Amino acid sequence: MTVDGVNESAIAVESDDGFWRSDEGEALHVSASDLERHAYCPLSWSLARDGKTGRGEAILAGREKHAEIHEKVSGFKLKQNELKKALIIWSWWFAIIIIFISDALIFMTISKTRDPEDVARYLTLLAIVWLLVGLVAVYLPWRKWLDIPIQRTDDFNEIKSLDDTIIPHTFQPYGFIGGWGQGGKVEAGLLMGATIFGLHAIGLTWAGNKEQAGFILVAMAMLWTLLASWQLQRALLADNALEVARMEAGIESEVEVTYSDDDSKAGLLVDEFSGLRGRPDQIVIVDGEFIPVEQKTGKIPKSPHKSHKIQLLAYLHLVESTTGLKPPYGVLRYGNENLHSIDWNDSSKHLLFSAVKEVQRLMTQGGAERNHNRKGKCENCSRRYACDSSLV
Repeated sequence: MTVDGVNESAIAVESDDGFWRSDEGEALHVSASDLERHAYCPLSWSLARDGKTGRGEAILAGREKHAEIHEKVSGFKLKQNELKKALIIWSWWFAIIIIFISDALIFMTISKTRDPEDVARYLTLLAIVWLLVGLVAVYLPWRKWLDIPIQRTDDFNEIKSLDDTIIPHTFQPYGFIGGWGQGGKVEAGLLMGATIFGLHAIGLTWAGNKEQAGFILVAMAMLWTLLASWQLQRALLADNALEVARMEAGIESEVEVTYSDDDSKAGLLVDEFSGLRGRPDQIVIVDGEFIPVEQKTGKIPKSPHKSHKIQLLAYLHLVESTTGLKPPYGVLRYGNENLHSIDWNDSSKHLLFSAVKEVQRLMTQGGAERNHNRKGKCENCSRRYACDSSLV
């Protein structure tokens, strides 16, 4: 039997905590989708495990709608990253402007006992040293030689998904060792420092006096100001494109998407203790909290379906176990306007774990049966064609 691409053994025993584990002590894997199907109807869930795929126009329409949603959210994230990159580059260039102007004031007021050419020599020597160290760092895998541990950042308790945070993704992705022509953040800092020192040395060498040196630095600051203005224009255009993508994806302002499920790149969230795993549609950041969002297509109900709530509870637990931070709630979204907040508390966790343990029991002992007498459920079931207990 296969769940989320992982082969499952049906040989397991119930442990003292109620979860069903194999002889090796590993909890049986239960996906959030398993919980949704089981909550809808245990027999439908069992048919799905036996390889009976869902059929019907609603299934096809739902897949197309989900693909459209993911495409819009991915477009939003792409624009979001483009804006971050543009703002980071602009902030660097603006910092260089500040450096030039500050140094220009210093050079204009430099002590008469200090020759600008002497300062230029010191800066030239410093630039050469930084350049050589930077090049050596780029072409030699010094991180590996020094056995520097490779760890994920703990600064933001981030969830790895479609991409990394912008700086590590651009210069130093997770697992980066460097060397043999590759450089990371340290190398970039060394080379940038060598460039700044070199430009200062050139300005002082060309200068016949302190005032001239200051004038050259001010001129360089004006040139960088033009470049920074051009970069700021790019950032403003990126911000406008981001707002368009935000409206198309139906994402509220002040909300940042940190995770989006596209089934090919999004990381599977796993809790080894309970065996629970899954991929929420999105995880957004609201007021510093990680909030899972599950998007549902089709007919909009008056209130959230129990099966959808159980699935969202699974994602809430996975977010908490992955980040170490307890989300206050999750969001079920029906269409663009119909949003339902589902609280995450001890009662919700008890309900979730009870459902997980029951699914694990059925995986081991079998015996799933229809648990309702509603003809409407059977009529709308996508696996009714394979069910011998259907009410219609």
